[in-house]
Amino acid sequence: MASAYLYRTQVAGTSTQKFTFSTWVRRSGAMSDYEGMLNCYTADANRNGIYFGSDTKLNVYFRTSSSSQIYYETTRRFRDTHGWYHIVVAVDTTQSTAGDRVKIYINGILETDFGSSTNPGQNTNFSCIGTNGLDLEVGRMQYGSTNTKYLNGSMTHVHFTDGYTYAASDFGETDSTTGIWKAKVAPSVTYGNNGFFLKMDNSANMGLDSSGQSHNQTTSGTIIQNKDTPSNVFAKLNSLNVPASNAPTFSLVDTKTVTMNVDPGYFGGTTNLGASSGKYYAEIKITDNNGVGNVGITFDPSEKARQGTTFSAQISNSFLYANTGKQYSTATGTGGASYGNTYDDGDIIGIAMDLDNSKLYFHKNGVYQNSGVPTSGSTGTGAISIDAGETYFFYLTDVGGNTGTYECNFGNGYFGATAVASAQSPDDTIGIFEYDVPAGYRALCTKSLNAEEYS
Repeated sequence: MASAYLYRTQVAGTSTQKFTFSTWVRRSGAMSDYEGMLNCYTADANRNGIYFGSDTKLNVYFRTSSSSQIYYETTRRFRDTHGWYHIVVAVDTTQSTAGDRVKIYINGILETDFGSSTNPGQNTNFSCIGTNGLDLEVGRMQYGSTNTKYLNGSMTHVHFTDGYTYAASDFGETDSTTGIWKAKVAPSVTYGNNGFFLKMDNSANMGLDSSGQSHNQTTSGTIIQNKDTPSNVFAKLNSLNVPASNAPTFSLVDTKTVTMNVDPGYFGGTTNLGASSGKYYAEIKITDNNGVGNVGITFDPSEKARQGTTFSAQISNSFLYANTGKQYSTATGTGGASYGNTYDDGDIIGIAMDLDNSKLYFHKNGVYQNSGVPTSGSTGTGAISIDAGETYFFYLTDVGGNTGTYECNFGNGYFGATAVASAQSPDDTIGIFEYDVPAGYRALCTKSLNAEEYS
């Protein structure tokens, strides 16, 4: 959500002593700052918030008249950018036992390990939540008059129940086949005067309330609908696999990267998901080439991100198509080999990796280079031959000396904040791309990987 959020002005609450907040959230980026999920604010001395701290711990912080009503901070850190967390916070200050007044659940399990755990007094009224005329916000937090911190990530199945407390099992359940914790599509809960249920599945109205209360939210800023869901995680750039310093800058839910022009000066990013069999497709838009672009695949993502690596190290165990039209790999060395046309700003490079036949193909704006035919199987017409028996990740790098900017579409249907124009889908209909996806190729996502595993 980055610099956007949703809000609705509250009416008098069903209660100012009870609520439940439930959300699925996937984190992105460097995670080095505060990031809000639920917020209600009048002044720094009076604010109610649920947020991630700059240390990546989960915080529930309610303050009134400059003193803490509630302050819970988890010991665990929330640094996983690969999957989704299900977070439930239930508060009921009417409970006679202090330890029962605040309950926090993570992925269906009641959290019990906290660095801080200040409970509210019995029958305490919240300073902001449930107050007529105050905005209740999703996707940001605020402290002080100018300090606003937005969530850098994705949210879905966001529930707020005003005046009612529920457990995680009211919003999620264990899948009987996979054993994985999953969302209940239509939980049986009561929402109250200010409650809502945001699925985030309507691109034209991301604040649409599905609770039956018609408590639609107003959008501030631009929120991009994401095909990534708790039940199907799409690949994105791995913001945790970066050099110790001078790392590339990731944005737009880790689908956009800007490389650095200082040491190591080459690395742009690798995907968080990889594959060892099957056929997968992705598209990279060159936003600002600066004469340094290289896109492709690698089976050594950790080494690519190592501090101080050279261009020679960046191309080892990798297969790249450069903006100069050359192809680079361990075999070609830094001199490269002739391959295809040059590319520049605005061009879209398609990557089709056939791991069943150890072949790799690139297209420029829909035209496959070297007369490649991605459906030619073991024949590999126009293909680059790659090492067999490895697990490959999509990969971006440069030749150093300048910054390069890339926007990646791994199936979410966007380059940066702009939707693709033509909306082509693979055979299995999972994912949206700009250009036609070759027959038999899929988006790199958990459903496609599972389908390959059990095929």
